[in-house]
Amino acid sequence: MSVSRRARAVRVLGVVSASAALALGTAGNALACDISEFSAEAKCDGDKGVITVTDVDPAGIPATVTVYLQNNGADAKKVGEQVVKGSREGTTITFADDWKPNAQYRIHVKAAQYVDEDIKPNLVTPATACKKEEEPPASTPPATPTPSASPSQPAEETGTPAPEPSESQSTSPAANAPAPAGDSNLAETGADSNTGIIAGIAAALVVVGGGAVFFGMRRRGANSDS
Repeated sequence: MSVSRRARAVRVLGVVSASAALALGTAGNALACDISEFSAEAKCDGDKGVITVTDVDPAGIPATVTVYLQNNGADAKKVGEQVVKGSREGTTITFADDWKPNAQYRIHVKAAQYVDEDIKPNLVTPATACKKEEEPPASTPPATPTPSASPSQPAEETGTPAPEPSESQSTSPAANAPAPAGDSNLAETGADSNTGIIAGIAAALVVVGGGAVFFGMRRRGANSDS
């Protein structure tokens, strides 16, 4: 083989080797970890909220995933950090966080020299919380107690003023007291005011009658002696 042919062969072999290396490099870059191979989701585990991150990198390059709770566009809290090795079927890691409805989370992925960025857009949780608020029982009006019969109380104790006595009841007890039996007729006829005069006249008549009888007897005795 001449020198020219040998040089030509070496040149062709170099071109083929370079092409193969370029192809392998391109294939390696195609199989390398990429941010598009990561996805996040907010789910419920019973009554508790969780955040899951899935890596579908077929090369299985280890990647560090960090989750941050956002507040007004800034990191308010670091929820957690885990390492994941992806697979063609997908590898999922879980971060326990009892998220609130419509909350935002920033999820950052770092994998060697391949990935160092956030999953876009930020994760927004559902509008409904995992644990449903228990509705308070309907309030029922309290039963009205039935008033029990109670003995009547005097007017002074209950505060109710006693009724005023009527005109017929306001007379003094002396007027309603029964009069003595002997004076009942006089009280009824109104003649008790003339009793003294009648008694005086009767006494005078008795005295006059007695005097007349006395003088009559003396006169009769004198006639009999003569």
